[in-house]
Amino acid sequence: MFKLTSLNLNGIRSATSKGVEAWIAQNRPDCICVQEIKAQAGDVQGRFEELAGLKGHFHFAAKKGYSGVGIYTRHAPSDVVVGYGCNEFDPEGRYVELRFDTPARKMSIISAYFPSGSSGEERQLAKYRFLANFHPHLMRLKAEREFILCGDINIAHQQADLKNWRSNQKNSGFLPEERAWMTKLLHTTDEGGGLVDVYRLLQPDTTDACYTWWSNRGQAYANNVGWRLDYHLATPALARLARTEEIYRAQKFSDHAPITVGYELAL
Repeated sequence: MFKLTSLNLNGIRSATSKGVEAWIAQNRPDCICVQEIKAQAGDVQGRFEELAGLKGHFHFAAKKGYSGVGIYTRHAPSDVVVGYGCNEFDPEGRYVELRFDTPARKMSIISAYFPSGSSGEERQLAKYRFLANFHPHLMRLKAEREFILCGDINIAHQQADLKNWRSNQKNSGFLPEERAWMTKLLHTTDEGGGLVDVYRLLQPDTTDACYTWWSNRGQAYANNVGWRLDYHLATPALARLARTEEIYRAQKFSDHAPITVGYELAL
């Protein structure tokens, strides 16, 4: 079983101080896709190039202490792609892709961090630009290779994906335009769709158990007032290999919880 984890660290230094490396060592994923490293190359060097024996590959943001993504892997990739070719968003450190190609197949694992629009209208408009720009990239990728994209998508797709959906219909992360983007991406017959929400493939009906993020305000975590913002999005052939899923909540490394999917897959 190939174990693939996604986790928004909310700062790699913070998460490691809260025990995430020991958890990785115990859980033994083959790959862990991380987001919001909030560190630069110099911060990672000599300390975070590896976690629990897994080698890291990163896309750092130009802005200090901001964004940044990585993939820690047990298996050496055939190629590493840093950024997805966007002049506006690549400097924000939002995309790293590891390719595990063989003569028989082309396959990628991607760690991505979608913008949040919660800080105001300017960032919400940036989020819409990202979605518009990122969709054709995913479609081009799907046409040429199988892939699993793990990441903090910053969108709760359906009402079941957040606790207080009624009061959040005008808030970033649950806006109609964002949800429509996800619906199109996951559409089974639309030529602009074809990806699979792997968690929902395995758990189509869960609500309270599906959340991966909780606000730091009030008692959101204690009362499980959460959102499902972290996804595995896969091409259909890889999605069909998904067998198990777990959202780990026994320890709190971040304001997000790690989500792990087991795939019947060998690299």
